[in-house]
Amino acid sequence: MSENIEIRNIDGIDEVRFQPNGVCSKLMVLKIKNNKILDMETVGGCSGNLKGIGSLVIGMDINEVIKRLQGLPCGSRPTSCPDQLSIALKLYSEQKSKVTV
Repeated sequence: MSENIEIRNIDGIDEVRFQPNGVCSKLMVLKIKNNKILDMETVGGCSGNLKGIGSLVIGMDINEVIKRLQGLPCGSRPTSCPDQLSIALKLYSEQKSKVTV
């Protein structure tokens, strides 16, 4: 699954590009610094809902976002864009811990 994520550090801010699976959105781009989400953009999916989610998670600690969003389904799908966001953040956290060890 880690092939779905790319992390680049630009001027001290991590830019995370994640390709979701099993949902309508095609790409999530997050900017993270000190475990806080600074910005979130999504390509594809339900525009209004994803803009709302993006607005709500700005300034939040990634662990709190994971806790709140993981496992949420979308209709009959076993995953959702919020769940995929939590997966992206988990992968980011795992990769960051490997780098700092």
